[in-house]
Amino acid sequence: MPDMLRNAMSVDVEDYFQVAALDSSVKRGDWEDLESRVERNTDRLLQIFSDAEVSATFFVLGWVADRHPHIVRRICEEGHELASHGYSHKLIYKQSREEFAEETRRSKSTLEDISGRQVFGYRAASYSITPKSLWAVDVLVDAGFEYDSSIVPVRHDLYGVPGAKAHPYRLELRDGRSIVEFPPSTISLLGHRLPIGGGGYFRLFPYWFTRWGLRTINERERMPFTFYLHPWELDPDQPRFEHTSLKSRFRHYTNLDRCEARLLRLLSQFRFTTKQSVLSTVELPAVALDAVMVPSTET
Repeated sequence: MPDMLRNAMSVDVEDYFQVAALDSSVKRGDWEDLESRVERNTDRLLQIFSDAEVSATFFVLGWVADRHPHIVRRICEEGHELASHGYSHKLIYKQSREEFAEETRRSKSTLEDISGRQVFGYRAASYSITPKSLWAVDVLVDAGFEYDSSIVPVRHDLYGVPGAKAHPYRLELRDGRSIVEFPPSTISLLGHRLPIGGGGYFRLFPYWFTRWGLRTINERERMPFTFYLHPWELDPDQPRFEHTSLKSRFRHYTNLDRCEARLLRLLSQFRFTTKQSVLSTVELPAVALDAVMVPSTET
């Protein structure tokens, strides 16, 4: 695939019981007592990427890294990029600035101590950098991160900054510092901007729609896209939590049995590498933080 744009493949390494959709039915204090499946599921993804000769960026939760350090080491040994997914998977806008700063530093140092490598990239739990938590970007710069992948230019009940740009850019802070933002992919359709970069959308939308959207980004917009998924999305046999809302069950469990086959198709039809590698090939327009806060005309 020599003429195709290189796109970013990314994985949010967390266990099935740590997702925001299940917050109402799974207490954090019970995490240690639940069956952990993150090791086997991450191993399966690593094997798929090895077979496809794909390098990816793994945003690893600090909580997982502390309990499964061999996952971190294997990610690095197999030539993938290691990045941070925070420590506790708590939504940023439900934390104080001090709490977020502490857990961000803790996650970064945990990953670096285990791997012996510097960690440059960050992705928030459930993309929870929103207009009311944009202060988190300053914290990320303070912690030494060079890029973020948390600001999604859509409207959503859990996340989204509608006025943000859809493609990679350099976000300029008010104090003159900056950080690169590489958002998950979205597509403009009939006046609406839709997330199309993976996760639940990859399972909920028909495969042809995802393929069309990603090809549009590559061929019409001539931009790389960033795709993401979670290890638990390849695990249809994971334990089920029935005492949660219909919406949450729909988001979390729908089409788990189809995700792996769709991923294999995706890897055969598009070219992928790490986020750092993709960022080294694109020009990054400068965007002021205040401009990101301007509401979008798209819905």
